[in-house]
Amino acid sequence: MKILLVQDYLRSGGTERQTLLLARGFAAAGHAVTLLTFRPGGRVASALPCPRLALQPCDLQLDWFAPGLTRTAAAANPDIILCMGRMANCYAGRLQARVPGAAVVATLRTGKHLPWLFRRSLRRVRHIVANSAEASALQQARLGLPAERISVIRNALVFPARSTDPHHRILRGQYGAGPATTVLLCVAMFRPEKNQRELVEIVAGLPAGLDWQLWLAGDGPSRAAGAALVQARGLTDRVKFLGYHADATALYGEADIAVHASTTESLSNFIIEAQAHGLPAVAARAQGMSECLVPERTGWVIAPGDRPAFRSALVRLIAEGPAARGRRGEEARAFAAAAFDPARQVAAYLKLFSRLRAPSFERKI
Repeated sequence: MKILLVQDYLRSGGTERQTLLLARGFAAAGHAVTLLTFRPGGRVASALPCPRLALQPCDLQLDWFAPGLTRTAAAANPDIILCMGRMANCYAGRLQARVPGAAVVATLRTGKHLPWLFRRSLRRVRHIVANSAEASALQQARLGLPAERISVIRNALVFPARSTDPHHRILRGQYGAGPATTVLLCVAMFRPEKNQRELVEIVAGLPAGLDWQLWLAGDGPSRAAGAALVQARGLTDRVKFLGYHADATALYGEADIAVHASTTESLSNFIIEAQAHGLPAVAARAQGMSECLVPERTGWVIAPGDRPAFRSALVRLIAEGPAARGRRGEEARAFAAAAFDPARQVAAYLKLFSRLRAPSFERKI
């Protein structure tokens, strides 16, 4: 098959990493894969596993500007066009109309409000992939989409768990975390919707006497505001900003509990990775969050804004100690390895693509 993946820009977010993982998997299976982006460059562009086409002649820093999109897509003569990310999906309906020989597949990977163009695309494309059952059910209800036009294929693990030496904990020493310190970790881009500020407010109310640190890994436009809040709450010795990490494996190896307060997820790559690395988790409820962990066993999903409940779950996990958390972690590893296996997810996409290309396939709207 000739597969064209469409993405606005290769920033360092979870969707972009899923795009590269899928491209690598499709190519390894023997398919001709091309990545088409609106903007050139990007933080993860160095990891490209396939040929790339960029529509903007230089980076105009406009995520929505896609000059010559349908012409370029038609010239590639693909069998499948897989749209990844918010802006690419806004153009998915137009691609289906202008490149009718290809099966255009839209993707649902966000809990944010969907723009009108995105919603229109969902009605016009050949098929839709949602990365969580909850996202699929929600859009079926909101848009009246028939169930047979949506498949659920979860995100795949980008960073599979690797063994780490518990005695080689450089970062803990660097940031002043002692052997008994419970390290809470969040790995996410600093955008308002990722809600790191809420995590700061939550930990600010933890009981006195607990030995903890909060590590916030990532970068982005809302980092400065987060740092100002930490300063205002007098938590500079407790809350650490670790910056961008291309591979967060070392952070998972040194942390104790994963925490996440975003409410705009569809399936959280961070919580999936944290589970794979054996971290129990406490997270705000968002689309698909309960599908990222085993509720009440490997993690807790808390109603958005319920800071007392979030703190209560953290206090419980801290009080359990390393041995009990380790048992939860082993269950989390097994769950993540089974539910988010990259080979299984790539195979699911390829099976869907083969079905969409079959002569007997009839589009149902």
